[in-house]
Amino acid sequence: MDTIADQGCADRAPLVGRARELDRLDGLLGCRTEGAGPVAVDVTGEPGIGKTRLLTEFGIRARGRGATVLRGRAGTAEGDAGTPFQAVLDAFADLDHRERATTPALAELARLVEHDGRDASDGRDVRDGHGSSEARDARDVDDERVRRIGAALGRVPAPGLVLLLDDLHRADPATVALVDHLLRHPLRAPVLVVVARRERQTPPALASSLARAADSGALARLDLGPLAAEDCAEALAPGTPPETVSELYAASGGNPLYFRALAHTRTPHGRAPGTGPVAVLLDELTPLSGVERAVVEAIAVLDGRATSELVAAVAAPAHTTDGSDGRDGGATEHGKGMEHGEGRGGQETIDAALRALARRDLVRPDEAGRTLGPRHPALPELVRGALDPWRRRELHRRAEAALARSGAPASARAPHLVGAATGPDAATAAVLVEAAERTGTVDPARAAHWLAAALDHLPDTAEHLAHRLELTLRRAQALGSAGRVAESRDLLHRLIDTCRPDSGRGPCTTPGGHPQDTAGIRTSAVLLCAFMERHLGRYPEADALLRRELERNPDPRAGLRTGLVVEWGARALFATRYPEVRDEVDRTLGEARLRHDEAATAEVLTLSALGEAYEGGTTTARTRATEAAALTDALTDGELADHVESLVRLSWTEAFLEEYGTAERHTTRGIAVARRAGRPFALSQLLLCSAYVHFLTGRVGAALDLAEESLTVAHPLGGAELLGFSRAMRATVLLHARPLGDPEGLAAAEEAAATVGTAQSWWATQARCMLAHNVPLGQDPHRVRGVLLRAGGDRDLSRLQPSLRPGYLELLAAAALVAGDPAEAERAARRALTEAQRLGLPVQRGAAQRAWGRVLAHRGESAAAAEAFTEAARESARSGAGLREAHSLLLAAPHVQAAGDGPRAAALWRRGRRLAADGGARMLVDLADRTRPAPPDATAPGGRLSVLTPREREISVLVAEGLTNQAVADRLCLSPRTVESHVARVYRKTGVETRAGLASLVVRTGVGGGQSSRG
Repeated sequence: MDTIADQGCADRAPLVGRARELDRLDGLLGCRTEGAGPVAVDVTGEPGIGKTRLLTEFGIRARGRGATVLRGRAGTAEGDAGTPFQAVLDAFADLDHRERATTPALAELARLVEHDGRDASDGRDVRDGHGSSEARDARDVDDERVRRIGAALGRVPAPGLVLLLDDLHRADPATVALVDHLLRHPLRAPVLVVVARRERQTPPALASSLARAADSGALARLDLGPLAAEDCAEALAPGTPPETVSELYAASGGNPLYFRALAHTRTPHGRAPGTGPVAVLLDELTPLSGVERAVVEAIAVLDGRATSELVAAVAAPAHTTDGSDGRDGGATEHGKGMEHGEGRGGQETIDAALRALARRDLVRPDEAGRTLGPRHPALPELVRGALDPWRRRELHRRAEAALARSGAPASARAPHLVGAATGPDAATAAVLVEAAERTGTVDPARAAHWLAAALDHLPDTAEHLAHRLELTLRRAQALGSAGRVAESRDLLHRLIDTCRPDSGRGPCTTPGGHPQDTAGIRTSAVLLCAFMERHLGRYPEADALLRRELERNPDPRAGLRTGLVVEWGARALFATRYPEVRDEVDRTLGEARLRHDEAATAEVLTLSALGEAYEGGTTTARTRATEAAALTDALTDGELADHVESLVRLSWTEAFLEEYGTAERHTTRGIAVARRAGRPFALSQLLLCSAYVHFLTGRVGAALDLAEESLTVAHPLGGAELLGFSRAMRATVLLHARPLGDPEGLAAAEEAAATVGTAQSWWATQARCMLAHNVPLGQDPHRVRGVLLRAGGDRDLSRLQPSLRPGYLELLAAAALVAGDPAEAERAARRALTEAQRLGLPVQRGAAQRAWGRVLAHRGESAAAAEAFTEAARESARSGAGLREAHSLLLAAPHVQAAGDGPRAAALWRRGRRLAADGGARMLVDLADRTRPAPPDATAPGGRLSVLTPREREISVLVAEGLTNQAVADRLCLSPRTVESHVARVYRKTGVETRAGLASLVVRTGVGGGQSSRG
């Protein structure tokens, strides 16, 4: 790790993830042992990235190979950069007396480095012995020493010398001149110079010299980048929970020193900010002046991004307008040098300090030069942690005051209000609430944090009680959106308990006995709590909450009652018990229509439509979905943001009704609205629905992207069933995107089924059924049947979604055939035909036809099977289900050929393969290639070559002989265009697509002989 002050600390740090770099250094050392390769290595990287630690480890390795290893640092203390050859002097301090005595070249080197060019006994210049040093300036002396040191290095014998020069960006001019000399005059001796530096702080002269050497091949570059997350987790934070490791890695950016420093302060076993790696980082602040230190602290409190004017207001406040001194006692030491001036003079002092800090690479301006930040985003946190509490509070107070004066938004002021506050204050709470409102859609976790802070700062008095309850409700909502669902649920339970119904008054009474009209808050809390319970798969608990609230408060505000009924219906729907709530849903729909409440009407209509679509009531579902779509489409995006769950239900309804175009239109709009409004639960489900639609309509690549994004959104939300369903959808799409037989889809489906566990909800059942689709049918048909029967409950799969049941019955029939049970297969297929006919949905009818086609094919009735499969393709095409159409065509092709129609079989196969290839369904493409109809005998009636004209057959033979179109034209005295037209017709009639394919067909059928002898 790159040390800044404490060499020992860095040396004891574990070396992580640098095996490749060490191997390269070892290789370069091997080359230098033979006098070849670059003479130097330039190791660069951000502060803390591990340069010093890499040099330490390489030095140990080089010493183990017999080399003499000397290590020095440039500018080890402030002002040392003025000592000539300081880094080399530091290195030769490691040379012991034994090495000096046994290696004359090293002894000579030590003498040249350690003396300043004058003979200590008589003052004569050691260069020529003529006592002329008085006429030469120090630079001439240093130049001569550079040449002599270079020459002495050239005499170092094997096994060689490794010279490690750390922090070369601080090097004095003489050291820079020596490095430049060695690079311009590469040594043939076994010497390797390894330098480590920070690029941003490297002087131009040194940077130029190194760049020229890299171009000439005398220097090898080695830039250290961030470590991998797994390396940090295994070596730098063993035993730390994965979620904490992820946070540390994100904050550190993979920089090992910052990773260790943050782990030092954030983890429970972390120590005080002034110890360990934190001290190593903060020691770089030690030599700063008071002004510079105050500026660094101000930038840290401002959390990394500020203007120079804002920094001036925080670091060096002028006297306040009321005449009081803006400095506190803790700032006295750091404020020295700033007290003399206000206004422009004070700003100039701050700007000068910022320029000095930028030269040290502690502060970096943005590209426009308007805002300032630290060199690493974790540095402010570490600096703040090292401040004493009183100093930190005062800096926050100054920052908040300056931001307020400049009209900054509440979200910018909020951290400083929290940092500066000392007790309850309603005004502070109001700003924190405003900050939560501004950040809630994009960062609900931050909004929950601000709301918690607002509750801490809101006075706990009777007059603020209703507001406190409202803020608690809003915080619970933010926690849920941030994925902290269980925490949100627990908070809502406490809120519901707080608003206990009082049978004598109607309103609620708080535990303190203060009557408050908080019935609306309680009902909203129940509604939100039921939603969280549903998301956690706790359907009985959600049902009990909603029933009790409807019984206790039978006539709440109309909008809230509608919300309760819709949530109750959604709970029943996901628990696959929609018929239980159908009457109440219909009654609530009538009430919403009487009130002319279009948003509420749309809410209930989408619930009713989805419930009916699930149960197979396609006519009612389509009518209600059409009405709901008209109402929803009339809402603005702003209005729809509060009803985005309506779009979730509407989109899934349209997908189940096989209205894929309108479903895609509504998912596209819903995804955009959910993103802007910060509705992650709705977003994940809309992405899933969109993935489903893209998958069925033959856009597998896009479907996989959507499924993976849905999984990303669902993962932090915590609900096992939504997560499992998202994984199952991705697994099914992945199965079709991968080559036939690829195991990744099955592994993903098994993970999805394990995620939902023993739950019996709609999501869980679908996840298990998707597992059945992913199990290779030819390898384990009994497992496919077992999964389906356990999910479906019986041979008719009566527990599965009625509107999708024919598709599952198709799979059950196929499994039964492979398992050797044709009677069960026929029963399942007939059941599928009956149910599909009742539904009237083309894709489901297609599934039933495929099931029946498989049975007919097993009986050997090829013509009937071919007709069933082609009918399945027509039904699928009717709804635009391109993937199902492709599968049906590929199943039909071999049976059409077996029935004696080879050209039609080839045409069906080509269309099926093209649909699969265009849609990115690699699995179906592989299936097509394995089941390509065999070419019929060319001499038989209906054979592929028998349909050609004599001229076309003649041209085919010449093409098979390898002749080009021009050569064929010359042979037959035709024009090349005529030959091209004949070849195109041959391709179309025979079903081949290339000249090689045509040649193979001609060879297999034995056509040829003397047909091409004309001309």
